[in-house]
Amino acid sequence: MDQSARFEEIWTVLEQAQNRTPILNAKDHAAPSVFLARNMLREARRQKQLSDITVAPVCILDPDGDLLAQLQRSGEARSCEHWACYHTAMFEFERNGIRFCIIGGAVGAAFSVLLAEQVFACGCELLISISSAGQIIASAAAPYFILIERALRDEGTSYHYLPPARYAAADVALIQPVLAALLGAHRHVHIGASWTTDAPFRETELAVAAAKAENILAVEMEAAALYAFAKACGKPVLCFAQVTNQLGQIGDFEKGEANGAHDALDVITIAARAGLAARAGLTAAAR
Repeated sequence: MDQSARFEEIWTVLEQAQNRTPILNAKDHAAPSVFLARNMLREARRQKQLSDITVAPVCILDPDGDLLAQLQRSGEARSCEHWACYHTAMFEFERNGIRFCIIGGAVGAAFSVLLAEQVFACGCELLISISSAGQIIASAAAPYFILIERALRDEGTSYHYLPPARYAAADVALIQPVLAALLGAHRHVHIGASWTTDAPFRETELAVAAAKAENILAVEMEAAALYAFAKACGKPVLCFAQVTNQLGQIGDFEKGEANGAHDALDVITIAARAGLAARAGLTAAAR
């Protein structure tokens, strides 16, 4: 197709999109992006005079920053000086023979996926997000963990990666062995759906009731976008919700000892080992 024909095609799409919601306009989900994470990282390394790095096999997004804070207090976390991201600092640590990298403060759908793009561009083999969440259906007394199997797409980022749909789902081939490993280690982790929102202070009575009607267990801010990214780009991602509150309706937001970091790191370590094993098995079977 010559350039003039391509411009004509684009103009037709734009004209047809004029009356649609902007977030659904001019999306070509099969097309490559013009702006790539690896290109941004290349330029950041050039500007900051940093060496190229391969990150640890397992990367953790820690929206609350409590896990990173505990690792720093214990002296386990080491700074990754050559992490070239413009927006974050990365730290590395090791547990049970597994190397991890962790980024604190990765709050929200757009920011978490921006970081996901970057860590996979640097060699990440498995990404785990563990976010504090609000209780929608009482599965247990808070705090407790949910392995998110699907997330309601009430945010914006996922629509840039996948066509419109109500939910973005985890990879069953990844989530099943991880759940089995957690239950086998006697870690009581629930599994179910979450609601991903961009606006936590707009969780109205109607929205909460609608989520309950769909048997959604908790509300958080990242999972739908991360699972959409994972599906579109073929990357392994696991999302956990650490349910800590009932949307501020009672005196809550308590995570437990060390702000829940000990329990969360235990869950992450078990999940990481099972997830890496599952990925290795899938790769071997594909050969």
